[in-house]
Amino acid sequence: MKNVLDTDLTGKVAVVTGAGGVLCSEFSKVLANAGAKVALLNRTYEKARIVEQEILQNGGIAKAYACNVLDKDMCECVSEEIKKDFGLCDILINGAGGNNPKATTDKEYYEEGDIDADTKSFFDLDTEGVEAVFNLNFLGTLIPTQVFAGQMVGRKGCCIINISSMNAYTPLTKIPAYSGAKAAINNFTQWLAVHFSKEGIRVNAIAPGFFSTTQNKALLWNADGTPTARTGKILAATPMGRFGESRELSGALLFLVNEEAASFITGITIPVDGGFSAYSGV
Repeated sequence: MKNVLDTDLTGKVAVVTGAGGVLCSEFSKVLANAGAKVALLNRTYEKARIVEQEILQNGGIAKAYACNVLDKDMCECVSEEIKKDFGLCDILINGAGGNNPKATTDKEYYEEGDIDADTKSFFDLDTEGVEAVFNLNFLGTLIPTQVFAGQMVGRKGCCIINISSMNAYTPLTKIPAYSGAKAAINNFTQWLAVHFSKEGIRVNAIAPGFFSTTQNKALLWNADGTPTARTGKILAATPMGRFGESRELSGALLFLVNEEAASFITGITIPVDGGFSAYSGV
């Protein structure tokens, strides 16, 4: 019997948003190594271009596209370019997302006097910053799905993978907007799975635990390279005692996009977290 996890994506077209980031660039390389033609969407074209070159040098097929996932017209224009270059989208990875400093508190706990102190408390969170976080993470998933799922309707073997986070289950301190936005992704994944179930479009999500990326570097490491206090807390709450490496998300991705291995799986979110979600802290 064939090993069903030997995922072969030859002939498939995969669209990855946020493809210039640490995790989504790895997703893109994994998909290309499995034979997919990968469209690399990123707001900053140069970052996606670097990933494109790496994939091409390794014998894969990929092309970078500048795309703002919050601009539906732009997404539709890019989708037409991809259709001409590669064909219709079979796999969509909604990886674009992120936080905003204006939607982050300075301290974990409110203390008496913080409302008037020179510190950014809950009461000082910028509504535009909060809105930006929700827009990027939620609308930045909804809009590309509207555009590319339209190409999946009426065709077999298509799937969507959203990128959630462990803070979707239990909110992390300091980042209420990002936690709430990722919780919305889990809910939206379930909604989409039901909505598209009759069309045979499977929709699932991956929830990474803690990975050291460019985006969270300042939160995890001091300027001199030593770990911050937050890093200490994270590792203490992760039973495996370390950060994940981007390649360790590959198995979950290849499983979920595999039509044979995951043919009856839709509407789930898989944690890849080193045991973080299983640990009570005691």
